[in-house]
Amino acid sequence: MNIFITGVTGYIGSAVAVRMIKAGHTVYGLVRHQEKIKAVQSLGIEPILGSLEDADILTKYAQVSDAVIHTADSNHQVAVETLIKALEGSGKPFIHTSGSGVVSDNGLVEHESSYIYDEETVFMPSDPQQDRVFLNQHVRQAGITRGVRTIIIAPSLIYGDAFDLTYTSQILSILFDKSRQMNAGVYIGEGVSRWSNVHIEDLADLYLLALNKAPSASYFYAENGENTFVELAIAMSTSIGYPNHIQSWKLEDATQELGLMARFFFTSNSRVRAIHARHLLGWNPQGISMPAWIAQFVQ
Repeated sequence: MNIFITGVTGYIGSAVAVRMIKAGHTVYGLVRHQEKIKAVQSLGIEPILGSLEDADILTKYAQVSDAVIHTADSNHQVAVETLIKALEGSGKPFIHTSGSGVVSDNGLVEHESSYIYDEETVFMPSDPQQDRVFLNQHVRQAGITRGVRTIIIAPSLIYGDAFDLTYTSQILSILFDKSRQMNAGVYIGEGVSRWSNVHIEDLADLYLLALNKAPSASYFYAENGENTFVELAIAMSTSIGYPNHIQSWKLEDATQELGLMARFFFTSNSRVRAIHARHLLGWNPQGISMPAWIAQFVQ
C-alpha cells in the first residue's frame, strides 16, 4: 500500500512512518524543509517537498496514495479539508491525529480530577480545545457522508525513543530543560494534576491497526497508564542525577516563560481510557511505564 503521511519529521509522524514501512508499505512523507530530506530518506521514506498550505501537492499525493495519515498540525482546518476533498468518494482511509487534550480541564484550579473519559463519554471542551473538537467532528462526519473512511486517533502524553529526527515530546523537553537548570526534577505549581500517557511505539502500532481494521468515523484514545506531574518529576530527578530531589516551578514564573501553555497543560487534567482501541482493534500496548522510561532516559 502507498501511504501519504504529513508531519514525517515530527515525533509522531516519523514513528508512524517507520512502523508502516516495517509492515511493508511505501510511505510518501510531506517535508517542509529541504535540509530534512536526507534524514527522511534514511528512514526509508520517500520525501515530498511541500507544506500544509500547498493544496495541489496535498491533493496529488492523497489521490495517488491508498491511504492518508495526517500527523502534522492537528488544528489546520484548511489542510484537513483539502485532504478530505481529495479523497471524497474513494473509500480510502484518512487518519487524523488529534489529542487527549480535548477533554482536559481549564487548569484554573490545581487539583487531581476524578473525571475519566473513554471514547463514548460526552464532554464539554474547554475554550482552548473547541476548535480542535469541532475539526474532529467534521472529520468524523466526512466518514459518514463523503465516502472517506475517516479515523481519529487522540494520543495522550507521548514518551519513548524517537526515530532519529527528534528526541522526545515537546512537553517532556520543557521539563527536562528546566530540571537541568534547577538541578532537580521539576513540576509546575502543585504538580497534582494527572495526564494519561502512551509509549510512542505502542502509538505507532495503533495507527497500523487502525489503518487495517478501523471502521469509518471511528475515534480512538491512545493511553497505557497515567501519572501526576510530581510523579514524573521524581523520575526525572533520577534521570538527571539528583534522585528524589524535586522542586516546584512557580506557576507565575512558568506562565511568564511558557505563556498559557503552563496553565492549560501543566496544571490541567486529561484522564482517558482507550476502550475502543483495545476492544475493537485488539491493541495491546507493551511499552514500559512513563516514569520508568524517564528515569532511565538521558538527553
